[in-house]
Amino acid sequence: MTSSHQTLALLLFSAFVAVTLGITTWVSRGRRGSAEEFYAGGRLFSPMENGFAIAGDYMSAASFLGISGLIALFGYDGLLYSVGFLVAWLVVLFLVAELVRNCGRFTLADVVAARMSERPVRIAAGTSSVTVSVLYLVAQMVGAGSLVALLLGNTGEAARMWAVIGVGALMVIYVSLGGMRATTWIQIVKAVLLLCGTIALTVLVLVRFHGDFDRLLLTAADRSGHGAAFLAPGLKYGGDWTARLDFMSLGLALVLGTAGLPHILSRFYTVPTAQAARRSVVWSIGLIGGFYLMTIVLGFGAAAIVGPEAVRGSNAAGNTAVPLLALDLGGGADSTGGTVLFAIVAAVAFATILAVVAGITLASSASVAHDLYGSLRRRKAKPRSEVAVARVAAVGIGVIAIALGLLARDLNVAFLVGLAFAVAASANLPVLLYSLFWRDFTTRGAVWAVYGGLVPALVLVVLSPVVSGSPESLFPGVDFQYFPLQNPGLVSIPLGFLAGWLGTVTSAEIADEAKHAETEVRSLTGAGAV
Repeated sequence: MTSSHQTLALLLFSAFVAVTLGITTWVSRGRRGSAEEFYAGGRLFSPMENGFAIAGDYMSAASFLGISGLIALFGYDGLLYSVGFLVAWLVVLFLVAELVRNCGRFTLADVVAARMSERPVRIAAGTSSVTVSVLYLVAQMVGAGSLVALLLGNTGEAARMWAVIGVGALMVIYVSLGGMRATTWIQIVKAVLLLCGTIALTVLVLVRFHGDFDRLLLTAADRSGHGAAFLAPGLKYGGDWTARLDFMSLGLALVLGTAGLPHILSRFYTVPTAQAARRSVVWSIGLIGGFYLMTIVLGFGAAAIVGPEAVRGSNAAGNTAVPLLALDLGGGADSTGGTVLFAIVAAVAFATILAVVAGITLASSASVAHDLYGSLRRRKAKPRSEVAVARVAAVGIGVIAIALGLLARDLNVAFLVGLAFAVAASANLPVLLYSLFWRDFTTRGAVWAVYGGLVPALVLVVLSPVVSGSPESLFPGVDFQYFPLQNPGLVSIPLGFLAGWLGTVTSAEIADEAKHAETEVRSLTGAGAV
């Protein structure tokens, strides 16, 4: 990359960071310091504002960089991520959004603990939420490292390392100072920037092919080196039955995982009513749906215009396909237009990463303070001390995410998010659905559902080709691969539901029908909701 690229993009990075830090400072001045203010932004956001914030939370580096890269490298098979991420919102809309807003207060554990013994349930749900959040954070860190390495001309591992550390430091500042209100406004600004940037690139790709989408696809297939196979299922997931099962496992995780993501569930508490929560999801579906349709154009556009070999040469996992596409669309590496467009796209992608990590860090620090710290203390924690613990937890989670992000720097960010979705669908979704809809569900069932999904999911990932046994693994020099699938969802999600059922039917505890009736009325009507 030329020095003009670096200078302009760094200026745009700096401008976004300055604006978001300004928002954080401005919001923190008017903060009352209460738990409701820190965790839920005072529940003052409108459905449209929250819809944009949810979209900002969901449209992560995995979506903007990872999915487009996978489509550019694998064609049709990369589309699974776009379809899975979008279809998942129907599960959220019909099964989760309104009920969670009525039953909970700040976290997933609030919903489950409403009719169970609080301490074991909160510890289990809090542990699961932090685990999912850290996995999701790792993907954003990897995206940041890839982006800055490209910006600085792939000058080595030091650039990636400092990019990851810088993102981690910024996310801790956003969360510690501004809480949910600052994080929400950062998400809104980022969602608008990302949608504008994506629309501009999509229009330029279609103009390049005179609006002929068929010609775009055929050109992408020709340049891919795979011909018609590039536009048909099976290039990545169709080699044998193991690959096909991996395909099914990934699809199941993507569709079911969104409803168990802590940073998405926490967004439903930032609006005043359950009706507003549902309307927020409708807004977000429209925004997210349009965005994922455009990632398809960008992915095939990168394959047709940049070429898979150039994409793979820049980043083996394909994470830099969109910035390279922007460079070409603007006129090439030595043109002013290419420099400007590349810098804008790189800055938008970096803004995406900063905003998403802030939301995830806030959700996970809330789980540590509100669920784990509150449960492990013998006396009930005061709201102010809980908020102080959340700020300290944000620092600790940031350090862990930075370390893991450096370790996983060569993996595709969309793939890493797929793992987070699998763990969320295995550990959080079963306990959430059982708590809302099963009258006889017990405390043992809740604890078993969480650990019965969480532990197998993590163990299967450790024993999978992701960690060892292949050149693309985290540890390519060793081999303790005993589980053939890269995504554990096909096995771990049913195990989570099975463990919840088994724990309930073997429990001596008699379910409290009065509490279930109270929860049911509250979830459906909002009577007594916070």
